[in-house]
Amino acid sequence: MQGTKVWLSEQFSMKDLGEAAYILGIKIYRDRSKRLLGLSQSMYIDTILKRYNMENSKRGYLPIGTGVTLSREDCPKTPEERERMNRVPYASAVGAIMYTMTCTRPDVTYALSVASRYQANPGEEHWKVVKTILKYLRRTKDQFLIYGESELKLKGYTDASFASDKDDSKSISGYVFTLNGGAVSWKSSKQATVADSTTKAEYIAASEAAKEAVWMKKFISELGVVPSIEEPIPLLCDNNGAIAQAKEPRSHQKSKHVLRRYHLIREIIERGDVKIEKIDGKENAANPFTKALGITQFDKHKWEVGMKYMTDWL
Repeated sequence: MQGTKVWLSEQFSMKDLGEAAYILGIKIYRDRSKRLLGLSQSMYIDTILKRYNMENSKRGYLPIGTGVTLSREDCPKTPEERERMNRVPYASAVGAIMYTMTCTRPDVTYALSVASRYQANPGEEHWKVVKTILKYLRRTKDQFLIYGESELKLKGYTDASFASDKDDSKSISGYVFTLNGGAVSWKSSKQATVADSTTKAEYIAASEAAKEAVWMKKFISELGVVPSIEEPIPLLCDNNGAIAQAKEPRSHQKSKHVLRRYHLIREIIERGDVKIEKIDGKENAANPFTKALGITQFDKHKWEVGMKYMTDWL
């Protein structure tokens, strides 16, 4: 690191301010004695709560309620409804939340993915979900994304929610990768094609996660600080059929309708970049990236990807 600083100072006019405490609105907390690192955006969350007049709102326990499903049926149907929703800063609020979701808050990924689909023509029900996310962020703004396990290994989790979109029956893919106890990459997205079975939806989700694993493997390898990255990255999936199709594709009849691009996972596994393994559905940390969960399961998975209060880890 010192060599890098010397080289940069020779190329540019710069001042060494020591260890960073804030970067782009992200608070960085270190406890070197315990080998812990924490990231938080509490000040940024306070800012967006004030911006959207939610600083005195109720504090939510979940970013999206169980049983909540949105669709285009919830879009405005009359000129009066459209006029009212035109005054709502829907897209602006979604964008503001997206920044904190991308940086330090994997726990709001699914809820925001659902809400962001309706930015072109949001309705009142869609806006309620955005406000629910803000209420949840108000209650949990002091949580950190924590890194600090003794084992420095990258691990991935993948999941899918079959035909869960009310408008087009497409499934939802979700994945999360953890390193040193905290999430380093995560995503929730609607699949590009309709899957006609749970296995196919899970297979598509696993393929998308495997491609992300390859990118992360290359990136981390270049850093030269994680020796275990040269080993196959564990990718944990809770569907036996999807695992079988990825590892030992035997039945052409079952997989012939899957788009060819998703079969890339087989090559990724064969060359040793990833090893796909079974995990019990209740233990799958990717669950909250594909569906709304009750508070007990949701909090459990949050802990597994490193979302904690300071009192939990000091």
